[in-house]
Amino acid sequence: MKRQVPNVREILELVSFKKPELNGRKRRLESALTIEDLRAIAKRRTPKAAFDYTDGSAEGEISLARARQAFADVEFHPSILRDVSKVDTSTTIFGGPSSLPFGIAPTGFTRLMQTEGETAGAGAAGAAGIPFTLSTLGTTSIEHVKAANPTGRNWFQLYVMRQRDISYGLVERAAAAGFDTLMFTVDTPIAGARLRDKRNGFSIPPQLTASTVLDTLARPWWWFDFLTTTKLEFASLTETGGTVGELLDYAMDPSIDYDDLAEIRALWPGKLVVKGVQNVADSRRLADLGVDGIVLSNHGGRQLDRAPIPFHLLPEVVREVGRDTEIAIDTGIMNGADVVASIAMGARFTLVGRAYLYGLMAGGRQGVDRAIAILADQVVRTMKLLEVASLEELTPAHVTQLERLVPRARG
Repeated sequence: MKRQVPNVREILELVSFKKPELNGRKRRLESALTIEDLRAIAKRRTPKAAFDYTDGSAEGEISLARARQAFADVEFHPSILRDVSKVDTSTTIFGGPSSLPFGIAPTGFTRLMQTEGETAGAGAAGAAGIPFTLSTLGTTSIEHVKAANPTGRNWFQLYVMRQRDISYGLVERAAAAGFDTLMFTVDTPIAGARLRDKRNGFSIPPQLTASTVLDTLARPWWWFDFLTTTKLEFASLTETGGTVGELLDYAMDPSIDYDDLAEIRALWPGKLVVKGVQNVADSRRLADLGVDGIVLSNHGGRQLDRAPIPFHLLPEVVREVGRDTEIAIDTGIMNGADVVASIAMGARFTLVGRAYLYGLMAGGRQGVDRAIAILADQVVRTMKLLEVASLEELTPAHVTQLERLVPRARG
């Protein structure tokens, strides 16, 4: 090979220096290419107790790990030679539109993650054209969420509490504010054993202990935001002090039954969806009762550890009731490919909780925008690589659920 003296002009053509981004938040968020990247940023910027409340689940955290593994064990089967220069990610769910096949799941104590809380989530959802769900244990009122997302779709997640009048009042307020879907949550007779929270001594509001003071030194911006913004306002509870477990037990009632479902159905004028369904028989009974939808969910692994994996349960439930009611799914979704796989296996819609909260903790409203953008980009890319131009073209033929956990035969 003949060598030559490097040509300065050719070297200069290779040089490409980017203009430095001086805005620290924007620089952080632009560097995040995945939800896992946002999680890493969130962990650096959020006090341990608040981060662990978001990141953790119940007991040994087996349910959450299995749910995420189920999505990792997906094998896709792409088609070829199809025009996917444009893809349509829009869908309809529970009587209304969504520009993407996922929405924001209900999360409790959200302003403790980052002070913009549900306002950031609702605003970002509205801008993206997807639904936002407010939790009964949310830290922003129903009316303020409506103000943050005045023209978008707002949903309300309901715990039926021991004091029924509180729950009934929330239903009436959500209806008056124009929320179009109510998610009646049925997997929380009591609070799960969230051991990270117990070990951290996590309470509402957070207490200034020796450990939290030390944590403050590394994250002064979080405490500055917390101490200089509006006091936490729950969507429902008048009692706001105590450990997380105490607050959850105050809000939840182990005696709720199908009569409560009927009572709420009579009160609510919009779509009624039951969240926390974990077997086929219950799915069939709910469909026969005429609910507008069900959400297959084990509460993000935060209630019963070793609970069924919603993504594995999905095909059987779709076969049983898919023609009778709309089915959504949550738990373990960290990538747009997880969303696509769920739609292919028959889900009408998906909900993301932690993925949204990682964005919130990483950068407030801009972080939520970034999380939605990451997931949307992954949805589009996965669809194009599968060579499907719309969600309706996705079928079970596009996905194989590889199984690690196979039940032993009962003899």
